[in-house]
Amino acid sequence: MRVPRIFHPEPIQALGELSLSEDASGHVGRVLRMREGQQVLLFDNSGAEFPADITAVSKKNVTVTVLERVEKDIESPLDLHLGQVISRGDKMEFTIQKSVELGVNTITPLISERCGVKLDQKRFEKKLAQWQKVAIAACEQCGRNRVPEIRPIMQLEEWCNEEFDGLKLNLHPRAQYSINTLPTPVEKVRLLIGPEGGLSSEEIEKTRHYNFEETLLGPRVLRTETAALTAITALQVRFGDLG
Repeated sequence: MRVPRIFHPEPIQALGELSLSEDASGHVGRVLRMREGQQVLLFDNSGAEFPADITAVSKKNVTVTVLERVEKDIESPLDLHLGQVISRGDKMEFTIQKSVELGVNTITPLISERCGVKLDQKRFEKKLAQWQKVAIAACEQCGRNRVPEIRPIMQLEEWCNEEFDGLKLNLHPRAQYSINTLPTPVEKVRLLIGPEGGLSSEEIEKTRHYNFEETLLGPRVLRTETAALTAITALQVRFGDLG
């Protein structure tokens, strides 16, 4: 059986006994039903992995013994920041999960004119916490040892106006150039993906004002979650570590 990978939110400073976090303990003890003597593989956002033996399991707590530190950083050389206008239902979670698997470093949920999700501040905060858990679970599954940051929700123009020293891209069905024609090398990309109804003409003009380059994926119109994953994959093939 594959050894489960478990995220530990605090830096693992030394070998020896360690108590897992509440979320990790619940996952190991109640979901996976693991017992003393079994092994887990911890990671703490440092780029390393920590093989550990389970030494105690109770209803709410799991204790392990960390055996060693193994340096294993599989991050892409491409620093990719996804600005995703929030989509309905479980589409946003799907986009976050798969974006993490594909190597995105940062994700900022955005509000635009045609954003179909209307929530109050309290519910947005709950969504953010849930989205961060989705990112952690994706890292546990795919082998990444660094968890991408899910940033606080922002208005589209505020995000576009942030300082950035890399390539800024906005997908546009009538753009002249595709990702394959972008110049190389590119080390940092900020990728904007609009809502299901697309960006308004005013918003597209604002992206141009903030020096976003318009790029084309292909002749077919893609759903927002498909567009995000297709663009990320194309960028990782061209500038990152896929292919």
